[in-house]
Amino acid sequence: MAILAKSKRLKKELSLFSVYAIATGTTLSAGFFLLPGLAAREAGNTVVLSYIIAAAFLVPAMLSIVELATAMPRAGGAYYFLDRSLGPLAGTIGGLGTWLALVMKVAFALVGMGAYLALLLEAAGFTGHGHWTFKFIAAGLAIGFGLLNLYGAKRAGSFQIVLVLGLLAILAWFISHGSLHLDPDRFHGFFDKESFRSTVSTAGLVFISYVGVTNIASISEEVKNPERNLPLGIFLALGTSVVVYALGIWVMVGSVDMAELTDPDMLTPIADAAKHFAHPWGPWLVSVAALMAFASVANAGILSASRYPLAMSRDHIVPGFFGKLSGRGMPTASIVVTVGAILVLLLLDPTRIAKFASAFQLLMFAMICLAVIVMRESGLESYDPGYRSPLYPWTQLVGIVAPVWLITRMGWEPTLLALALVGLGIGWYFGYARARVKRHGAIYHVFERLGRRRFVGLDSELRSILKEKGLRAEDPFEVLVARASVIVARRRDTFQRIVERAARQLAERLPCTSDTLAEGFLQGTRIGATPVTGGVALPHLRISGIDSPQMVLVRCQHGMRIETGDVFGALKPAENTYAIFFLVSPDRDPGQHLRLLAELAGRVEQEGFIDGWRMASDEQTLKEILLRDDRFVSIPVVPGTRSEVLAGKAIQDMQIPDGCLVAIIRRQGETLVPHGSTVVEAGDWLTIIGATDDIRHLREMYGMGQASGTSGEGPEPVFPSS
Repeated sequence: MAILAKSKRLKKELSLFSVYAIATGTTLSAGFFLLPGLAAREAGNTVVLSYIIAAAFLVPAMLSIVELATAMPRAGGAYYFLDRSLGPLAGTIGGLGTWLALVMKVAFALVGMGAYLALLLEAAGFTGHGHWTFKFIAAGLAIGFGLLNLYGAKRAGSFQIVLVLGLLAILAWFISHGSLHLDPDRFHGFFDKESFRSTVSTAGLVFISYVGVTNIASISEEVKNPERNLPLGIFLALGTSVVVYALGIWVMVGSVDMAELTDPDMLTPIADAAKHFAHPWGPWLVSVAALMAFASVANAGILSASRYPLAMSRDHIVPGFFGKLSGRGMPTASIVVTVGAILVLLLLDPTRIAKFASAFQLLMFAMICLAVIVMRESGLESYDPGYRSPLYPWTQLVGIVAPVWLITRMGWEPTLLALALVGLGIGWYFGYARARVKRHGAIYHVFERLGRRRFVGLDSELRSILKEKGLRAEDPFEVLVARASVIVARRRDTFQRIVERAARQLAERLPCTSDTLAEGFLQGTRIGATPVTGGVALPHLRISGIDSPQMVLVRCQHGMRIETGDVFGALKPAENTYAIFFLVSPDRDPGQHLRLLAELAGRVEQEGFIDGWRMASDEQTLKEILLRDDRFVSIPVVPGTRSEVLAGKAIQDMQIPDGCLVAIIRRQGETLVPHGSTVVEAGDWLTIIGATDDIRHLREMYGMGQASGTSGEGPEPVFPSS
């Protein structure tokens, strides 16, 4: 499977607040400003319970999507997850269904936008407008938001933040002020058993209100630090949405007579509620909020939906022109087709749009929950989500059964349409995509556990994603490098001799023999499990009974030929190697082991790595080449500088941030691994590792600027002769 080239990846421009704003903005829109009146026709005053039930149905899917998104942050969200787990047929169904549900949600929002524009124009004294006038206005807005998305995700995300902040401020006023003017008689019969059936079926209708919370996964490729920002942003957005829906609709029901709220011609429920307790300016204010909400969902919805054709074109499910990026890095064709579909859907009845979109999304969420089960049971060590759904597999089993049941409660029309969607996906896959797709999902790895075949390309792809995501905060990469022992290979050394030397050094720190370690490294090299490329080899093992990873660094200044094999015993051409990293990790944490390997691979791929490695004058310089620049600082203790105060102090008495560690001391040509009682001497070079902010503080404290490394005056020790 081809790895996605950097030039074809979307830029990571979205922050935590952008994730929250996009998820919240795509949720608090038509579901709040347009749908309550339509839903109240079916559920009466218990419509508020319908919204709460719908949110409960969302939770298993939300937890599952967050897990998948932190493991595989790629454009396309649900499509990508389903394709890589259940295979390209399920991916085709999921991609088409989720894209269509999103497009319907945007069209639904634009219908509501037209209704509120009509209200504002009527209040301002404009007459003579007709039904089609606002259809044209909605169409123009769809085109405008499409153009905004062509300009870039960062611009669209910034615009989203402004919209959501204004929206939340007005809704806070509406809820707080409206709650003081409720009529208790309007909640009569709220807990009648007879209304339960209609309340539950209405939950299926309003389910579309929440789908924006999870569709943020479709733009996960563009999120900075997705393992933190995706789950946190989604959880915050869901919490905000549930509170606003429950309290806001409670205010609507308690403020407006039910006959007025359920009037078929009444598409502005929040404005009618505000008219009862804040006339005449209240309806104006909430209508402005409605326009902000609809603008928010249209903007973010187009942003999210357009990523589905992009992702599917990368995998040859749809024609390749959908995957082409503009000069600004935007999927132009995907955005244009998405906007075109929205324009067509504006012709449909709004209630029908809501039901169809909810049915599609419920079906997709059931498949997403199944995808988590498949990924977990596949045994893929490279499946390494930053967040794991709790109560597995019961959460996912509920998430499969409940949406399917809810679809059947919505009536025959949505049920048949959901089945038609499955048929459309199957037809497209066998008619177009099957001949162009040469991959399978993680479900083949489940088969492999049962004695059938697997698809190794998926493991390779997931490992490349691990490399892109980088390390987690708890991964001890800096400490691992700083504490690693160093071997300098002689000209006459062979790879086997180096393996034996490294194994002896590791055996001194690990509860196993050097022979066991050496055989493990050599066996991995013979079967092709040791990556050897670009002048670097990464022999690695996982063993039980150890608490933390250990490493040995080897510099082969003159090069060393290493022969590798494959699982069939065939030898590959020997490569000249200048750096060898022996890594041993605890067996209980395969994800961390792979992340450490991925980080090492990323460091050695940097331009000039091999030249710097070969020319390094000492152990400290070797290690600093591997350390992340923002996670360490090298401080020379020189009289007459700010650092002179360190001379004569024990490490434990130094004033450095709690999260920092003095990892290395270079002293008179030797590299020391210090302890708390080690006393710093004038002329020492200290390598301190820690969190980014702490390292920045130390650089400012000791006048080191932003540069790291050993530049400047100071002792220049060399490697001991080998």
